[in-house]
Order: sequence, then structure tokens, then C-alpha cells
Amino acid sequence: MPRFAANLTMMFNEMEFLARFSAAAEAGFTAVEFLFPYDHPKSELAARLREAGLEQVLFNLPPGDWNAGERGVAALPGRESEFRAGLATALEYAEALGCPRLHAMAGVVPKGVDLAQCEAVYVDNLRFAARAARSAGVELLIEPINARDMPGYFLNRTDQACRIIEAVGQDNLFLQYDVYHAQISEGFLVETFRANRDRIRHIQIAGVPGRGEPDAQQEINYPFFFAAIDAAGYDGWFGCEYRPRAGTVEGLGWLAPYLAKLARRKRAAS
Repeated sequence: MPRFAANLTMMFNEMEFLARFSAAAEAGFTAVEFLFPYDHPKSELAARLREAGLEQVLFNLPPGDWNAGERGVAALPGRESEFRAGLATALEYAEALGCPRLHAMAGVVPKGVDLAQCEAVYVDNLRFAARAARSAGVELLIEPINARDMPGYFLNRTDQACRIIEAVGQDNLFLQYDVYHAQISEGFLVETFRANRDRIRHIQIAGVPGRGEPDAQQEINYPFFFAAIDAAGYDGWFGCEYRPRAGTVEGLGWLAPYLAKLARRKRAAS
């Protein structure tokens, strides 16, 4: 049965960030993800998770200057020292939060920078990061992001990501499969998942084209997708990385059938 993690960066924006943990738990979530934890002390975030009874399943390495439009530095030549420093910080947070996986954003390629050079830097950085993450018991993920939403981002397609993973050659580097981005970039969602099942450790969901709720008011048939992925044996999390069209709780109708099914299973097992 699908397991859903609330993305606290994009959901529950009706309240300040630290209040979103308890709100997610009250809405029925048992796990959370978010983009970045670094504006808050590790101890405070760990306490919020503990108090709400939540599992932290994912967050990103530091992205560079986010406000200036940077979206990661892993594939940017000349930023290797910054990448390694950010990795060290991320691993400290992962340990404190009990988070088993981290996403290393590739970055938006500056104009005039050679893509082959970017790929070489990306592979080297990911190899270093995967080895460091393995020592900490953490999996490292990379995620293709569509070029419409993020022009110039280095990693755009599943086949490109798989080629990078092969080149890096580390057994704890995996694919973060974002269904929203994949639908825009390439489609064939279930087929792509099945072809890359062993490489995928985390899935993210949102409606297309507006990145709202994964419900009937958009073009992806999510009930079909969830059933197909479930049948394929995926037991990881589905990160709900979407922007609610109105209130977060008011938009959770799509989740209700899955929570009801989970409740029935718990009652049957007790």
C-alpha cells in the first residue's frame, strides 16, 4: 500500500514552518520531507519530529544561493569545495533527524559553461558524496527536473540520470523519481518506473500541469499509477511535493481512501 510523506516546504503554508510538523501528523501523515532544514537548529527539528511521531525521509543538500536562482552546485565547475562543505553539513542534519536519504541537486548551468565539463564534475562530486554518505548509513539521490519549470538545470531526464548513476558506480546512489517532472519531460510513467525499479528509492508526486493536488483535477491517473507501482513491489515513500490549490487540509480528499484502507488494515491486525 502506498505510503505518503508530506512535503513541509510546499504543504501547510498556512502556518509557520515549525508548526507544520504537528499539522501533518494531525492530517494523517506519518512521515515528512522538505527542501532544506538549514534555517533551523538540528535539535529543534528533531524535537518537532519526535513530538509529532513523524519520520524524516528526505531533504536536499545545500543549494548554493537559492535567492539568486541557484538550484544546487553538484554539477558546477569551480564549486567543488562548497559542495563538499554542504555535504558535511547535510550529513550532520541527517544523523540528527534520522533521515536515511539525501538529494544532491545538480544545479543550473551558467551560460558559456561546457556541459561535458559539468558532467565530469557531477560524476566526481557524486562519487565522493556517495562514499561519504555510505559511511554515515545514508543513501544519495539525484532527480531529473523538467526544463520548463527550471530552465538550464543540468539533469532533465531519467535516461540521463541512469547514465550518471552508472558512471558514478556507487551502490548507494539512486534515482529520485519525481512524477510531476517526468510527466512533463517524457511521460510513460509506469513503464519508466518498471524499467528502472532497482534504481528508484523515492518517488514524488504532484498534479500536472499546475503542480497542485494529485487528484482528478489534473491529467495524471494517480490511482492507476499508485496501484501499478504497488504491484511492482515498491515499498518506499511517495513525497507529496505539491502546492495545494486552496487550504492544505481542504485539499486532502485524494488521500482519504488510502488513510481509510490503512486504518482497516491496522484494525484487522489488532
